[in-house]
Amino acid sequence: MDVRRADERYRGGDPESGIASRHAFSFGPHYDPDNLRFGALIACNEERLAPGAGFDEHPHSHTEIVTWVVEGELTHRDSTGHETTVRPGDLQHLSAAAGVRHVERNDAGAPLTFVQIWLAPLTPGGTPSYALVPGIADSTPYAVPAAGALLHVRRLAPGERAAVPDAAYVYAHVVRGDVRLAGEDLRPGDSARITGATDLQVEGVTAAELLLWELTR
Repeated sequence: MDVRRADERYRGGDPESGIASRHAFSFGPHYDPDNLRFGALIACNEERLAPGAGFDEHPHSHTEIVTWVVEGELTHRDSTGHETTVRPGDLQHLSAAAGVRHVERNDAGAPLTFVQIWLAPLTPGGTPSYALVPGIADSTPYAVPAAGALLHVRRLAPGERAAVPDAAYVYAHVVRGDVRLAGEDLRPGDSARITGATDLQVEGVTAAELLLWELTR
């Protein structure tokens, strides 16, 4: 298990425009050939947007983009005609496929924090698609078959334990609270990259929320 702490993330964004980004993987000017991906996962970005701040229209292709809002409201618009508001507990999945353009903004009056995960598809190309899934439950993993991945959400009370998927690769990201995983204490923004996960459990040290990505490659 390879633990990466929140303060080790690459700092990015545009603070003067109200955008603060923290990148877990090699990203943009922060090129690190030893930190390009973990399984199918190629980015895990924490984004903080001040009211009125956002990312203007920009393109993506050959990427599965999953967004999890921590606090606030995210306004999404894309070139396929979708315009939605994503709130805490909702999951947004944009399949860029052969190419799509989108806008991400904080049009509300309060700060916005979200986590965005990018996954490499098994096969490039195809037709873009969009899904907004409200109220993801702990018991129902969300499948991203184009990338051979499953997302498990774990919400834990203090002292509560939950299973970590047995998988070739598991990527754990702490959204809120403190957890204990394989003897390691993890705090918000910390992550763990686990290879060959078998019979592992995660325990809530405090009330906590955790994203567990089960990856086949």
